[in-house]
Amino acid sequence: MASIEKRSECSYRITVSAGYNSDGKQIKKHKTINLDPKLTEKQKEKELDRQSVLFQEEVERGTYLDADKLTFKQFIEKWLKDYAEPNLAPKTLYRYKELLDTRIIPALGHIKLSKLQPTHLTSFYNNLRENGIRIDAKYIAKPELQNLLSDRGLSHIDIAQLSGISDRTFSGMLSGMSVSHKTAQAVTKTLEVKLDSIFSLNGEPRGLSERTVLHHHRLISSILTAAVQWQLILINPATRVKPPSPERAEAKHFDEVQTDYILQLMEAEPLKYRTMINLAVYGGMRLGELAGIEWDDISLEKGLLQIRQAGQYLPGEGTFTKVPKNESSKRIISLPGTVISLLKQYKLWHNGQKAKLGDDLWVDSGRLFTAWNGEPMFPDTPSKWFHKFIQQHNKKIMEDEKISKEDKSKYLLPEVNFHGLRHTNATLLIGQGVDVTTVSSRLGHARTSTTTDIYSHALKKPDIEAANKLENLFKKKDSSEQSKQA
Repeated sequence: MASIEKRSECSYRITVSAGYNSDGKQIKKHKTINLDPKLTEKQKEKELDRQSVLFQEEVERGTYLDADKLTFKQFIEKWLKDYAEPNLAPKTLYRYKELLDTRIIPALGHIKLSKLQPTHLTSFYNNLRENGIRIDAKYIAKPELQNLLSDRGLSHIDIAQLSGISDRTFSGMLSGMSVSHKTAQAVTKTLEVKLDSIFSLNGEPRGLSERTVLHHHRLISSILTAAVQWQLILINPATRVKPPSPERAEAKHFDEVQTDYILQLMEAEPLKYRTMINLAVYGGMRLGELAGIEWDDISLEKGLLQIRQAGQYLPGEGTFTKVPKNESSKRIISLPGTVISLLKQYKLWHNGQKAKLGDDLWVDSGRLFTAWNGEPMFPDTPSKWFHKFIQQHNKKIMEDEKISKEDKSKYLLPEVNFHGLRHTNATLLIGQGVDVTTVSSRLGHARTSTTTDIYSHALKKPDIEAANKLENLFKKKDSSEQSKQA
């Protein structure tokens, strides 16, 4: 039976017996409950009884967590199991686990949850900003690596196999090719030496961006908020830390002239990719949403496209389909006649591919964009193709001797990724005077404030035009009055 001890006006200590230890001494578990001071005495009594029963059940089941002994790492593991894994989207969960495993847990996991202070978080964020902290940095092997292999009598094949990397990668490394932090670390771990003894950083050492530091802060704050809600700590220390404030960068996009040029260039590209790019420019959908479109989602007669799912890929899980995280992402958008006409051409080509392979080889996934055999397209395929397209185009322009140096800049395309086509769609729509509510709806944003935050740069032009129109209105009135007086 649980016992209750009043500690202060609204604080109570519940004690429950958890059996006996090997010495025959009774094991007691304690939990402090803080009640709302607005509750009546009867309400307090009822809430204490409820909390006592729950606490005793937790102790009996062995699921009670002692906040005084619980480390931040242990709580993170519970948060992942009880909240994150059942509720978060697979890609979000994967990203969170990356942040937790690579930096947060190694730096803060050992600290007791109840002892975690704002100063711990501030020091952690400052460490993330330090030069050389990035794990996406590239490394070049020093001559010391070759000397070390010779001294130990190790061949290239031996060390490559022991490190879990290919012989080709290792040979390239010895000839001066830069490698990732993960590859360099695998070699140093195998040879049991420090990283900087056989590798040098390729380029200037850098810390994480303020935006990435903010991502760490938001994740930590979210986890600690759960700890408060689960009554393991009273206050979230992350709320007492000034969050990182990254400068808002303009979303990278193509301007009107560049977009028109890209659409012209698409005329010479394979129909499949021409259709992808046109859909992205005119539809503004996300990369995963494009991969998730099925033929049944398109009405060629009405010129409508339904967005209801997304194709995604995760290491270890492969390619899968997921529904949008919120209802606003499920939407129906109109497509112009140009795109509908292109889709009709593409459908004929797509059906031809299906007929060539036959029922034995063709997998009828129903997807708009597929692999060679009809299976859903790898979600990142459009992104990789578009990146390669820009690189090849720019290389061709630079090597074209018929184009003068002065004119080359007119034809070169900026390094904007595939997602930039979504930004391009929104920016051009706003620039053409389409209201933000309509743009937000087409993009699938949950709030119009999201649209205005991301595309504040595009909103400046209509805002200036609005101011000028108002000014012109009164100028006309003044001019009219002056003519009457004359």
